[in-house]
Amino acid sequence: MGHFLFDLSNGILGLLMLAIFLWVVINYLIVLEVINLRHPLVRQVAHFLDIVVTPMLRPFRRFIPPIAGFDLTPLLLLLLIGLVRADLLPWLFTPIIAAFGG
Repeated sequence: MGHFLFDLSNGILGLLMLAIFLWVVINYLIVLEVINLRHPLVRQVAHFLDIVVTPMLRPFRRFIPPIAGFDLTPLLLLLLIGLVRADLLPWLFTPIIAAFGG
């Protein structure tokens, strides 16, 4: 039970990291006019990633303004999620795994 919850939490955080990375790449490709939002698939993917990523970035954007035109909040969020995956999750789930077994 404990390993399942750990793997589920770790997987969800991994998917969030992937969504943030894809959001950054798609936005830069749109800004550089490599792709545009007139294509229906690009528009749908960009809209979905905006819905997923923007609410997570909003609290950071209140305190961290863009620097030289670059929004560094996705990098901060990726670092924070990576820290949670690497350090906080094992620390939280070690007692649960020990109590309930694998």
